[in-house]
Amino acid sequence: MANFQPLDFLQLDDLLSDEETLVRDSVRAFVEENVLPIIEDCYQDGKFPEQLIKPMGDLGYFGANLEGYGCAGLNNVAYGLIMQELERGDSGLRSFVSVQGALVMYPIHSFGSEDQKQRWLPKLQSGEAIGCFGLTEPDFGSNPSGLRTRARKDGDSYVLNGAKAWITNGGLAHVAVAWARCEDGIIRGFLVEKGTPGFIAGKAEEKMGHRASPTNELVFDNCVIPAHCLLGNEGEGFKIAMACLDNGRYTVAAGATGLIRACMEASVRYAQDRRAFGREIGKFQLIQQKIASMVQYYDAARLLYLRAGWLKNLGKRNTRETSLAKWFATDASFSAASEALQIHGAYGYSDEYDVERYLRNSKGAVIYEGTSEIHQLMQAGYALGYREDASLRCELPAYDAEYWQEPL
Repeated sequence: MANFQPLDFLQLDDLLSDEETLVRDSVRAFVEENVLPIIEDCYQDGKFPEQLIKPMGDLGYFGANLEGYGCAGLNNVAYGLIMQELERGDSGLRSFVSVQGALVMYPIHSFGSEDQKQRWLPKLQSGEAIGCFGLTEPDFGSNPSGLRTRARKDGDSYVLNGAKAWITNGGLAHVAVAWARCEDGIIRGFLVEKGTPGFIAGKAEEKMGHRASPTNELVFDNCVIPAHCLLGNEGEGFKIAMACLDNGRYTVAAGATGLIRACMEASVRYAQDRRAFGREIGKFQLIQQKIASMVQYYDAARLLYLRAGWLKNLGKRNTRETSLAKWFATDASFSAASEALQIHGAYGYSDEYDVERYLRNSKGAVIYEGTSEIHQLMQAGYALGYREDASLRCELPAYDAEYWQEPL
């Protein structure tokens, strides 16, 4: 067998700082040592490897791009590299860390009260507490303004009624960032603590992929939430939810890039090992064509998500760029996983090799955090001028109101 060298292209790696390179390499080593030896068993059992939570907290993976409260304070490129390397190990692991940081810690850090920050951020950063993000509901997913969960004001409290679906970390969470529509029609976010009467983590979903990532429904049945658990100021709920999606989609794009890399590495190894007609199959042009496509996918996906990360570091709006990165990287990871399985032939169709798990996992990412079809519409809207390109502005882009507004 020829010596296999991971495919890192010098031109792009030279653009990373020493700190960013160190972060990437350290997470890669963590995955090699702690994730890869156990993840297949966790996947088959449908169990999240909870023994990794504290080590990941100690290493600063949760909310790594946030400042203070125990957070690592890394830049957004380094944060993306963490997500890329975690998903190279497993998509469910990256999902867990993404939700904890981008969808739970971020809104508390950016919009929460000081009391909320002091109470939750250190625990979430260390992994002592686990969070989930309750937006998607049984009757809607891609339309964030269509939620049916209701919040009724009752004195100094709110009473929540409704249900959430497909909630990552839902069964493990100590706190949920939950979204509801109030009587005035305004969407608001609430911090709902585990054990609150009327707050129930429902059944765990049986999924095609992401089996090592816990996914549950959440139910709110006359759940009384004190007003001090309201997230952000009055009227900011929709803005906060959209900002969270921008952050979540960035981690999905970075993670999908890691999955492309995993497919590429597995395919190169197998093509150098497997022999047919008297020579290794990597010598055949059709196999080379498939691997070349993975190289193309990987480099393009990295460039797209790192561009979004650089814009984030500059404090510039990046909704369009993040959407494009998420759309391309997730579609490309599904294609790469399919081609990797094809290269492995019958062995790829079995669970003897990881590519079967890669294919199952890759399909989820083209659905959650906005389906590929939704991102296509967004990109077309920008190109046609129907959605204002808000890359250099701080306020919400015009498309939020135009495309997502729904009569009450």
